[in-house]
Amino acid sequence: MIIHVVRKGETLSRIANQYGSQSQLIATANELPDPNQLLVGQSLVIPIAAIHHTVRGGETLWGISQRYGIQLNAILQANPTVSSQPSSLSIGTILVIPPRTHVVQAGETLGQIAQQYQVEVQALIQMNPIQQPNRLIPGTVLIIPFPKPVIEVNAYTINTGETAAQDVQEVAQYLSYISPFVYSIKEDGTLTSLNDELAIQVANEHHVVPMMAITNFSSTETGTELAHQVLSSPQIQDKLLDNILRVMEEKGYRGLNVDFENVRQSDREAYNRFLQKAVDRLHPRGFFVSTAVAPKTSSEQKGLLYEAHDYEAQGRIVDFIILMTYEWGYRFGPPQAISPINQMKKVIDYAVTVIPRSKIFMGFQLYARDWLLPHQQGQEAETFDMQEAIRRALKYKVAIQYDTVTQSPFFRYTDGQGREHEVWFEDARSAQAKFDLVKQYNLRGISYWVLGYPFPQNWLLLGDNFTIRKR
Repeated sequence: MIIHVVRKGETLSRIANQYGSQSQLIATANELPDPNQLLVGQSLVIPIAAIHHTVRGGETLWGISQRYGIQLNAILQANPTVSSQPSSLSIGTILVIPPRTHVVQAGETLGQIAQQYQVEVQALIQMNPIQQPNRLIPGTVLIIPFPKPVIEVNAYTINTGETAAQDVQEVAQYLSYISPFVYSIKEDGTLTSLNDELAIQVANEHHVVPMMAITNFSSTETGTELAHQVLSSPQIQDKLLDNILRVMEEKGYRGLNVDFENVRQSDREAYNRFLQKAVDRLHPRGFFVSTAVAPKTSSEQKGLLYEAHDYEAQGRIVDFIILMTYEWGYRFGPPQAISPINQMKKVIDYAVTVIPRSKIFMGFQLYARDWLLPHQQGQEAETFDMQEAIRRALKYKVAIQYDTVTQSPFFRYTDGQGREHEVWFEDARSAQAKFDLVKQYNLRGISYWVLGYPFPQNWLLLGDNFTIRKR
């Protein structure tokens, strides 16, 4: 798949013709609110076998052609404005990489072809309209999928019951883990209840691992004092772990995610000891332990959110760590990108120095926000899904802008009451930039916060970029 950014005067049919696709296929892939109305600056996923490659420092066309197993001339033909001279390649240049193809020879089988190109047979079937997989017709041209890195994907859901089950059902093919949020801890080591049975059932049906999430905070409480009380008492911790194990075994959870936030710096070592105790209790029973941590850029970063999250110690203790690399565009703060890639990169740059890359999940948010202008302290932005962001831009007939520093789309509009608004959201370009970051740093995976906000482009591109590991 490739990404096209709409220019002035373009129509869906014209774009489809440009790429040898069909208008209906593009409209369906992007779940366009109105295929007859496109916005300048709107990004579209084009569901074809070609892909994009963003040039990095030191790369040459020949090296890129070798990486993808494509003839150099084929890349030049697909990119007529690019010269074959190495000096013409600028960092950040986006190249179209045409698909690999194979002409079926007499007697060849799908298994042999898959082995030749080191891909799965099922991937060949999905990529090509093969009517009879066991009887290939000589001369048939097959598209060979490009090799994809294997990652794990987690998603949190704050919905419960049938709604949560539907959330999981819709994207289960892209998930390794699902984390119903949340079991809140109490001062005596007990836990709140959670209507998560249906979500866990659907997860198991689709080979998605249920991961139990616990936390100390709520929408009304920071949880600082609660965390201190629990972390100061070995007896309460033992009772808490007893209750965690009971829930995990009763509900069918296979791992634990600990999300303690707003913990005092003076409780940092106690938090590390609790995590070690959790690992010592859960590992012998066959359960894994993970954590969610605030986005730090150094070990000395100040602030209640950061000081007790010891990246280095947690990297030794737990099985994997979710970096909560989102919420720069906080709903009560000024308008800005929610998951700005320049800030995410700073966090990952630090994280990989103290945590094994094989243990790091990059966080990614699934919602958009609309701020009133001028922003006033304490004023809350409206939160909604990416599809609503596009509908809103269409309603007010405004172009989509793209901030190249944060790699995030945004737009401004004036509502019917004459009030100015600024909307930051995610699109195909910003999602792809984040996927490229995961590849660049060779991270274990991605963790989404939170299901329930439709973003079809994300899931299409996720599947196009990665093979999702199933447990």
